[in-house]
Amino acid sequence: MQTAYTVLILLMLVSVSRLVGRVIPLPLPLVQIGAGALLAWPTLGLHVALDPELFLFLFLPPLLFSDGWRMPKREFWRLRGPILTLAVGLVLFTVVGAGYFIHWLLPSIPLPVAFALAAVLSPTDAVAVSAISQNRLPTPLMHMLQGEALMNDASGLVTFKFALAAAVTGVFSLANASVTFVLVALGGLAVGVALSWLVGRLRSWMIARGWDDPATHVVFMLLLPFAAYVLAERLGASGILSAVAAGMMQSWLDLLPRQTSTRLLNRSVWSLLEFAFNGLIFLLLGLQLPDIIKAVASHETSLWPTLLYRCLDVIAIFLVLLVLRFVWVQSIWRLSGLLRRWRGKGEMTQVPTARSCWLLTVGGVRGAVTLAGVLSVPMLMGGEPFPERDLLIFIAAGVILLSLIAACIALPLLLRGIEKSPDDKRRSEVRDAWRKTAEAAIHALEAEEANPQDAAQAALATELKARIMSEYRHQLEVFNDSAEAQALAFQMDLLERRLRLKALRAQRLELYKLSRHHQIGDDVLREVLGELDLSEANLGQVK
Repeated sequence: MQTAYTVLILLMLVSVSRLVGRVIPLPLPLVQIGAGALLAWPTLGLHVALDPELFLFLFLPPLLFSDGWRMPKREFWRLRGPILTLAVGLVLFTVVGAGYFIHWLLPSIPLPVAFALAAVLSPTDAVAVSAISQNRLPTPLMHMLQGEALMNDASGLVTFKFALAAAVTGVFSLANASVTFVLVALGGLAVGVALSWLVGRLRSWMIARGWDDPATHVVFMLLLPFAAYVLAERLGASGILSAVAAGMMQSWLDLLPRQTSTRLLNRSVWSLLEFAFNGLIFLLLGLQLPDIIKAVASHETSLWPTLLYRCLDVIAIFLVLLVLRFVWVQSIWRLSGLLRRWRGKGEMTQVPTARSCWLLTVGGVRGAVTLAGVLSVPMLMGGEPFPERDLLIFIAAGVILLSLIAACIALPLLLRGIEKSPDDKRRSEVRDAWRKTAEAAIHALEAEEANPQDAAQAALATELKARIMSEYRHQLEVFNDSAEAQALAFQMDLLERRLRLKALRAQRLELYKLSRHHQIGDDVLREVLGELDLSEANLGQVK
């Protein structure tokens, strides 16, 4: 029962922290970390023991799956160059540069373990950046940070596992590691795509036979990231990349027909799951802080001098990470600008280049993935305690806190004087999507009139098409006292819903066509599709 009580308390705190975050002008992750630390205060004394492998398995697959699902694919492809240089190149640059620095600063940390720590400090959290910036970041920069956060979760954690394996076995070959990295990465992507496709085919088969209960399909979606992760790991591939690939593939399979109720339920469930899991991770970080501090200073005679030196080490490591990121972003940004001007495409954003570099640098906030990764470090290595495990967790927790605080201070200053210009292109796409889907609905209704079942049905359909524009008059007729009028109103209501359903489905098909031809982006697709789904859900069951 104690475990159940603890889970309920944590979930309640996640909800309360969201409300408190609306009152206190602090990013939600900082509020949740503070709430966890307060709960772990000796007077309250809530203690949660974490199993590293269970923590990694429970939290990472659904969060990465959700990130892959939500990532706008068209924008990701357009910015693939900068995103890949940040997500892969910057990770390797950080692993080498920060790894050697950590080993030099703290010789008690072996070099492979220092590389592992640098790798787990590489992933960034775009959700935290969005909360801090309050969606004022220029759209291209926000898309770059989102794409980087999606991809460097995978590249950073895969590199982290390689470094851990080298630390445990004491054997490392750059050539073998490079080949293995590619095979593991491609294998993870293939497993995620294949499993997601198979689940989509299974769902299509079920829908064709009338097994379209929304709860059943949503459960399949909830289990998919865990299945992709486990299957890939059992096959020796990357479970992390498998979960990401499954999410990206599922965003296409989410457009299955006759799945309106499932999509609506699925979005609600995943929004709740993502909010709860992100909140739980930061709460758990706060809960672990007292134990982390005690563990770091447990072998020393005095607490405060040791803690002060360790905090200085964390600050030094964070500053090095910041410098490495700025150097990489500045170099790649200038090279990208030269290439774009040479190809005649102009600048990437309207923000001054120096400010853009600083925004991308400070926007590299560490978050849930870093914490989940470092807590997955094994307790033992070869029968002996893992070297400086407590110190690794302390450094990772300190870097997360510093990155959040630095972004909370620096981003508003950097964004001062920048008013986010309206996304006219996106507005135009939304208007165009509604216009074309409306035209498709009109054509569908015209086709319905051209093939009536009988003369009476045709006359009734003509009258109903006029009444669709006057909803309240139709509702008044439904409540007429006459039994004949009620029967006629019921028949008209049923036919009206059928016509509306036909029009909505025609709109949806046209919307899918626009998406397939890359005339609209994923965000526009989701917005319009969500409203169409709500409209169809309001019609109820149509027999």
